[in-house]
Amino acid sequence: MIHTEQQKKRRPPRFELIAGPVCLDFVNTLDDRFSNEPQELLKSYIDLARFAEDTGIINDLQADRLLAWSMQHSDEAQRALASAIQLREALSDIFYAVARRKPVPPAALIVFNQHLRAAVQYLKLVPGKGRFDWKFDATEHELFAPLWPIARDAAELLASDHLEFVRACASRTCEWLFLDESKNHRRRWCDMTKCGNRAKVKRFYVRQKKMAN
Repeated sequence: MIHTEQQKKRRPPRFELIAGPVCLDFVNTLDDRFSNEPQELLKSYIDLARFAEDTGIINDLQADRLLAWSMQHSDEAQRALASAIQLREALSDIFYAVARRKPVPPAALIVFNQHLRAAVQYLKLVPGKGRFDWKFDATEHELFAPLWPIARDAAELLASDHLEFVRACASRTCEWLFLDESKNHRRRWCDMTKCGNRAKVKRFYVRQKKMAN
């Protein structure tokens, strides 16, 4: 699985990355998903490229090239963005079903497998340090390229022993996905410093109110 890169970037990060696997962070790019007013974080191809850069899927130079190419080929960029949203929503249906121990919707799996097949055709083995490594073979102007590592990452997670530890944040105002890699696998919050602390404060005030009564 591809975990979020923490290397130093030329630009400040645009996305909050808490999930672990990149494919789950990708699902979280629709914020407040289950509210009456979900917040779309991938409003343009620029956002998609910046997500790929923030997560380490592409480097700064590759991001610059994709951003420049997307401005010159806006129709193709829109198609790539629409494809990204389609992949994200298929992954959302799949991983929320997994987290809630419900059957995975067949339609979502069909869409995901279509994206996976599109990604795999660009995958090749290249010599590495003492072994061979997987690499996506694409031109510097391939606007769909950021989707391929996401699809592969999702496939690896779905086929791994880690799948049972996919969680949705216990906060009803959040419900972001994350991979629970804690020792006892009892993590409830996407981020203890945010959702976890809010829950603690809420419980504290509830207890204080009961004691006052």
